[in-house]
Amino acid sequence: MKSNTSAAPATVGPACVAPGCPRPAAADAPLPLCDRHFDIAAEWSARTDGVTDTLPSPCLACGSRLGVRYPSGWLCAVCEWRYGEVPDGELPTPRVDVVYYIRFDDRIKIGTSSNPRQRLTRIWHDAVLAFERGGRDVEQKRHAEFAADRFDRTEWFRPSDALAEHIAVVGAAGPDPWGLYARWVSEAMALRT
Repeated sequence: MKSNTSAAPATVGPACVAPGCPRPAAADAPLPLCDRHFDIAAEWSARTDGVTDTLPSPCLACGSRLGVRYPSGWLCAVCEWRYGEVPDGELPTPRVDVVYYIRFDDRIKIGTSSNPRQRLTRIWHDAVLAFERGGRDVEQKRHAEFAADRFDRTEWFRPSDALAEHIAVVGAAGPDPWGLYARWVSEAMALRT
């Protein structure tokens, strides 16, 4: 005796387009490939594009934990230092000049230093707003650019819309000024070796 109830057919995606593959493609796949062939394609892509992941230990050049894994090894995702290579301890840290923007109370200082960490320990400030790569020439250009807001004969400026906009543009290069500085130093180290 036959049953009057019939089972609804299962929803199956199209067939996998890989030659000879009998599996169905994943229904939500952007290409008609089965899960196995998507894994194979991802591994193949990783050979050239790499896979972003956490480094086994912090980068010796910049301290980042984020890396890109290739079949040939790891690179730091921040400074592209090859994981496992040790910076030459006999070489001094390369000089990287920065223009810094700091805030103290209701004033903003535009200064420059090749060692901002040491320099900023000597200056009272509430916040490091941004770093811009450059030396005295860039600092003097910024002093001239915002001269209307400058406290007479100092490197301190009144907050203004133009200065705030400039700091926002400079700060867009990296939300953490110290991380950006570390990247610049590690890039300079990598170019030197």
